[in-house]
Amino acid sequence: MRQLNSNAAQLIALCGGKVPYYTRVLSKDAEFPAFDELAEFIRSGHPDYKLTVEEGTEEEWESLLLSSNDEVEVAVLERNPVSDGSVGQDEVAEFIEETAECKPETGVAWLHEFLSEVKTVYAFQHLQGSETEDGGNALHALRSHLWERGDAILQADNEGFTNEEGFHIVWQFSDSVSGPWNMGVLQDGTWHHFKMDLGDPDHREAFLNGDMPGDLSAIRQSEPSR
Repeated sequence: MRQLNSNAAQLIALCGGKVPYYTRVLSKDAEFPAFDELAEFIRSGHPDYKLTVEEGTEEEWESLLLSSNDEVEVAVLERNPVSDGSVGQDEVAEFIEETAECKPETGVAWLHEFLSEVKTVYAFQHLQGSETEDGGNALHALRSHLWERGDAILQADNEGFTNEEGFHIVWQFSDSVSGPWNMGVLQDGTWHHFKMDLGDPDHREAFLNGDMPGDLSAIRQSEPSR
């Protein structure tokens, strides 16, 4: 189990002993946005929601609470710098370890190289309010805002990782998963992006082998920025 702070321990108790669901933004940038910037972003785009400092100060915030104006908690956002002995370093090391046997191999190799340069992990603990449409939209907007600052990828528990363009590149889904999903495979230094059916066995086999399914067309192609 990943190292959890006191907030996470409290959440486990509140969730009946279940580990909370996380999504993350993994950034190469050690600089982080000011609390005032993030608070104004939520206030202007999602006026029924707000951000408050949970740990740290407004200048050096460590965790923030996203909640509705009537105090329904949506998510806790933790900022974990990656440095020697830090929680962020432990997270990155665990991601590398847990994806070592994942597929496709080309996606994993690119991911591990990217992770070696990550400077900040933004971890979102999803709370009850994230299950509502408006709460989920506010959380998604905040996560996207951090990701769109650049040099960053996305991660979701029990799903996997994206590349810098937001296409899924490493498979960590359950075998029973189904439905359309934006995917990417790296071939000869070029990303091939497409939408596939996660439950289609032929689509799945092709992706795991690092290929684009033969009956699909690429949404777009691009070279990795790194």
